Amino acid sequence: MLKLDPVLVDSVTGGLLCGIDVDGGPTTEQLLVLKAIVSHLWERPDLEVGSVPHVSARELANILTDENARTMFHELHLALETCRHPQSLAQVAAVQEYADALEVDGDDLEIFRDLMSSGVEAAAQDYKRFLTIDMLDRSEPSLSETKVDALHPETQLAEKLGAFSEYGPGTLGRAYLSFYERFGLSLPGIDLSLNNHFFVAHDMTHTIAGLSTTPAAEIALSAFQFAMNNNRINRAAFLASLVAHEAGFALPPHLSSGETGLLLDPPAAQLLGQELRRGSQCRKDFSLVDHFALAPLLLSDVRSEFGVGAPVDPLDGHHWW
Repeated sequence: MLKLDPVLVDSVTGGLLCGIDVDGGPTTEQLLVLKAIVSHLWERPDLEVGSVPHVSARELANILTDENARTMFHELHLALETCRHPQSLAQVAAVQEYADALEVDGDDLEIFRDLMSSGVEAAAQDYKRFLTIDMLDRSEPSLSETKVDALHPETQLAEKLGAFSEYGPGTLGRAYLSFYERFGLSLPGIDLSLNNHFFVAHDMTHTIAGLSTTPAAEIALSAFQFAMNNNRINRAAFLASLVAHEAGFALPPHLSSGETGLLLDPPAAQLLGQELRRGSQCRKDFSLVDHFALAPLLLSDVRSEFGVGAPVDPLDGHHWW
């Protein structure tokens, strides 16, 4: 969960603002997203983010001594970095400066460094390597021992998922099947794919969180996961979603086209902030539990177990259940 001492909100906001104040200043989109983060995640809608005193990388390192707070800052700074279009050397350097001061490192930094130094193709290759590991780590745990045949669909998996129809109304299993029906998706295992085990876990997370499959909802879902549990896997999910749906320079295999500047749309930025807040209120991370064991239970009971608040506005296009 993303926890930040309320007395640190101004300083962290000042660090984020300073970290995007490059090339003549923050972009409109960056300020919009920063405002959504501050208003919802930290419940400070009163804070005028554009006027908060800057906090340098060195100053912030002296203020933020907790590792969780440091990684949280870094991931939010990266999110804001993806919201600058076109990307710039100065922005990449600013993210690197704060990461160095906070002693944070990772593949995410390499992706954007290569984007600026070697071009889109090099960054896309970085992203592809990153995503391969990421999707394996984010696969359904209960299927970890099940071998995947690259030449044949996983018919047994599809049948096992289809059997959720035998569970009663209101169960997670029934809701999971409804998710696929509503959005016109094939159950994992029907089509030939090496990522079926990833989609079981990913779409169970969609179902429990109650978020749809719009690009804005995909970003919001990964933000929800990151806020629910600030671990390496969820941070990777957040970055992967932002690269695909906001930066738009590299795509996972299941997407045919990417978006850029998605969070310039105020409702999309608002959704990001709301889902960061809702994820931070969860008691436990449900994204990589045994979802087959949970499937017979009522969705309401599953949400209660993990502390998942009801979707903000069901059926608004981004929330659905």
